[in-house]
Order: sequence, then structure tokens, then C-alpha cells
Amino acid sequence: MKKFSVLIAHYNNYNYFRDCHESLLRQTYQNFEAIILDDCSTDGSFDKLQTLVGDDPRFIVLRNTQNLGVGYTKKRLVELASGEICGFVDPDDAITENAIQESVNSYRDEEVIATYSYIKICDEHLVFTKIFPNTRKVRKSNPLFFNIGFEISHFFTFRKSAYQKIRGINPDLRVAEDMDLYLQLYDLGRIIFIPKPLYLYRIHDNGLSHTPEKENLKNENWHLVIKETLRRRNITRLYGTPISEISDLPKFIYKKENTLSRKILSKFSKAKRRLIQKMASVFKALPE
Repeated sequence: MKKFSVLIAHYNNYNYFRDCHESLLRQTYQNFEAIILDDCSTDGSFDKLQTLVGDDPRFIVLRNTQNLGVGYTKKRLVELASGEICGFVDPDDAITENAIQESVNSYRDEEVIATYSYIKICDEHLVFTKIFPNTRKVRKSNPLFFNIGFEISHFFTFRKSAYQKIRGINPDLRVAEDMDLYLQLYDLGRIIFIPKPLYLYRIHDNGLSHTPEKENLKNENWHLVIKETLRRRNITRLYGTPISEISDLPKFIYKKENTLSRKILSKFSKAKRRLIQKMASVFKALPE
């Protein structure tokens, strides 16, 4: 029975974390540890976290010696993990009660190194509003895949043994550190898409990822992540343009991927897949 490490990089999110904690207690798969690494919260969260988890041995609450950012904190979390499989959960989000079970089940094939699923977008009170529309199964070994549409996202899990074969999370990134991880593992091996909503993503005004400053930093860091990915893949030109001449790689790639002709081709491909699936269902139902 594989041990699962839930990794939580925490900063000033105690009130929302209570929902996250409750979702972990309800898991159908109980062979897990939850490591909560506080990045020197300024609102008294650290002491409250310790009180909340109490003497439950599955929960480990630690703190950085100083505020070092999400990249460093997440990198340290992986190093601390003792589970064969790891998965990050943001402290203001939550997971469904079968999230760990569904993820662990997908690792029966030893070739699988990571998984991801659909996301439930929720309001501030964690009430479901919609399914995030961009998540989907992606073609493997595509040198021009950069996750621009967030096709790969939460609930993202990975084998620690696979993580140890890559550079790992960049400790200097304060945004887009997850994109860096996804693309490194995408280039390493087989990633499975679980077509079920396993993650509850909370939208709220205090979310750090929604501030203008964070958006600017995300664009800068995402550019660096893609630039590093291109270097790793030995790509020097994109759509005929030298990489050195592209100042905003995410924006450049997004425009190229969303031309009218590509949109039409994408819709055609989706319709074709639906038709094939429908025909397969019909043939399966026919008597032998």
C-alpha cells in the first residue's frame, strides 16, 4: 500500500486551511502524511495550525527560518516527504474525499510518473460554481507543448522517485513554480489524466495569485520557465522566430496556438473524437 505525501506550502491562510484540513480527514485513502510548511506567517497561523492538527501523527507542521517564498517552500516540502507519491494542495483549497485514492490507483502501471485531474472552481465559501474548462488529456512527447492553456493542473501528483531524476522545483520562483514542475515531468515520462474533478480551487479576494503584482511576476517567471524548457528540448526557434527575439514567450505561444485555423482544427478534432467514442459505444452494445 503506497504512502502518499500531501504537501502544503502555507502562508497567512489559517482560516481557509480549516476546510483543507477537513477534506484530508475525510479521505477514503488513509495511508497518507500531510506536511505543512509555514513560510513565516505574520498572522499567528503557525501556532493555530499546530493546535488544529493536535496529536494526529499524520500531520506534520514545520516552519521556515525566514520568509523564503513558495518556490523554496515547495522544494523543501518534496525533500521532507517520505511517501512514494506526492501531491501539492494549496492551503486555501481542498480535495474531494476520493482524491488520494483515485490518484494512487493510477500508479498501478510502473511507467506512470504523474497524474492530474479536473478542477472544481469554487467561490470564497468553497461552493462549487463550475468545472475548469481547459483541463484535458494531452498528447505525450510533443516538443511544442508548454501548458499555455493550463491543460495540466491540479490535482497534480507525482512519484518522488521521478522527481529525483529532474532538476526539481526552482527555489527562486515565487510564481509559476508549478508550471516548471509540470513541464519537467512532462519531458521525463508518462503522465495520466484522471477525468474526474478531484480538486476544489477557491476564488477569493485575498488570493495571492490574483493581485496585479502577482500577475506581472507570473508573466516574468513563466517566461523564464518556458525559456528553460526550450533550452532543455534543444529548441532555438519557435514558429520560425529565434527564441532570443521573443520577449514574452507565454503571450507569443498563446497567440500562435489560438489562430483561427488552429481553433477550427481543434474543434474538428474534438468532434471526431466524440464521433469515434459514440461509434465505439454503439458497437459495444451490439449482440455478438
